[in-house]
Amino acid sequence: MFNSATLVELIKMSLSQAQIDQFLTEGYTTVPHFFNEDEVAAMQIEVARWIDTGMFRDVSTNPEVRQNYQLIPLYSRSPLFKALPFAPKVINAVGNLIGHPVIKILDQSFYKPPQSGMGTSWHTDNAYFKLQDPLRGTAMWIAIHDGDIANGTLKVAPRAFNEDFPHTRDPASDHHIHTELDEARAVHCELEAGGVVFFCFGTPHATGNNLSNESRVGVGIHFVNRDYTSPLQEKHWEQTVISGERTGENFADEVRATLVQADS
Repeated sequence: MFNSATLVELIKMSLSQAQIDQFLTEGYTTVPHFFNEDEVAAMQIEVARWIDTGMFRDVSTNPEVRQNYQLIPLYSRSPLFKALPFAPKVINAVGNLIGHPVIKILDQSFYKPPQSGMGTSWHTDNAYFKLQDPLRGTAMWIAIHDGDIANGTLKVAPRAFNEDFPHTRDPASDHHIHTELDEARAVHCELEAGGVVFFCFGTPHATGNNLSNESRVGVGIHFVNRDYTSPLQEKHWEQTVISGERTGENFADEVRATLVQADS
């Protein structure tokens, strides 16, 4: 059972019908302040540890000019991020968007250093995952730091999730693919730290170069409604069952533990 504090947090962070409708019609929705101050502080502590210990890998092909640091997966490197998908507000939000039962198939992070951080090119997640119904999968992009146009925050192309976007190898990355898209279609998702963007697997998205004087990190966690996957597809994905598995205290405990350890 959820305790009273967890229930209050769950109700407070439930998505509005307008946000659900936006996701279903435009392929994305933004949720400012999805994570509270303590949760943001804990995530920033973990991300700083990853950076300080050299856990990120630069995937750019021209690192002398710009860098694009990626870390994947996260769950095996951080109890905090392993617990995060089981937070009741995450389960509730994702289930409202793509339906239950929900599984997590991927978690990753991108670190863009100040002034030289390279953006990630336009692409759709479905170019990788190939889900038959792109609205039955969603990414949850978390702004670990404030995201704006100057530091290359996430941008999406609304109402494009049913379009066909041919992808080719991205010459700026050592393993990613990319597609072409008119920048006039882009919506920049400017959010303070702790805000999130949910976007379905068919929605084209990208990030820009970090031209600011501060680092920016984003975390992406990918979820699928398991009823809409095939056994062949599932073999290539992590398959962490989210729906109904835990009560959410685990994430709260990990937040507290991270903050206490940082203060010790």
